[in-house]
Amino acid sequence: MTYNDQTFARIAAALERIAPAPAAAEDLLSAPAYGWDGKALTSIPAIDAPPLDLLRGIDRQRDTVAENVARHAAGADAHDMLLWGARGMGKSALVRASVKAAAGSSERIALVQAAGDALGTLPALMSVLRDADRRFLLFIDDIGFGAGQENEARTLRSLLEGGVTPRPANVRIAVTSNRRAIVSRHMAEQDDPVNPRDAVDDTLALADRFGLSIGFHNCTQDDYLAIIAAYADHYGLAWEQSDALEWSKRRGARSGRVARHYVTELAGRAGRALD
Repeated sequence: MTYNDQTFARIAAALERIAPAPAAAEDLLSAPAYGWDGKALTSIPAIDAPPLDLLRGIDRQRDTVAENVARHAAGADAHDMLLWGARGMGKSALVRASVKAAAGSSERIALVQAAGDALGTLPALMSVLRDADRRFLLFIDDIGFGAGQENEARTLRSLLEGGVTPRPANVRIAVTSNRRAIVSRHMAEQDDPVNPRDAVDDTLALADRFGLSIGFHNCTQDDYLAIIAAYADHYGLAWEQSDALEWSKRRGARSGRVARHYVTELAGRAGRALD
């Protein structure tokens, strides 16, 4: 069978008709935040985050992260960050709040949150962000690599280490995880008859690639009450210490998240809407 130019033209036209339309390019200079699903960026009109001074009980962590993000926004050298540790202690809120504070009215920095299942597409995202005249903080929330995800770990390590697809100078990376090693317990304990550590060394070493590794620890009673006091004062809500402690006791935990839920309860009792 022979093909002429008309045949190839008809094939090309048919493929164009069945192929999905390319995603419209987002304006990377206008929105405060964007979401990346592995294929396209979607603008987010506002960053949902509390004011930095309401993040209590994590004062040292707050100041470290906020200062690093502010440096990046100002065009100075800044670190990639790993925020790891106890659940509900404000790791994600701190990242969002720091970008919101650093952006100010000029929107000189934007938050880009990548879905956890889109790590393999981060090189494509970097090629989009590198040409924008703006600073970005790429945020990957609650990361954890299980069996079969070694390639994703290597992709992220390559971005941090300046490999074949390094992250651009106008991008820094912030990752949150409940474990510093960013590796599942199952992977860490699996047995390799040749070398038990070979299977997980790449993933365990990923944490060492971050310039800042910041630990978040379980909330003390004093910290828990200080968090509630800051929110209650900010919103003008009355509260009692014994009631706040009973709230945490019923939930079997003390954390910034539990404190925030208690403040939501206070607002509901008072017929108020915090938003």
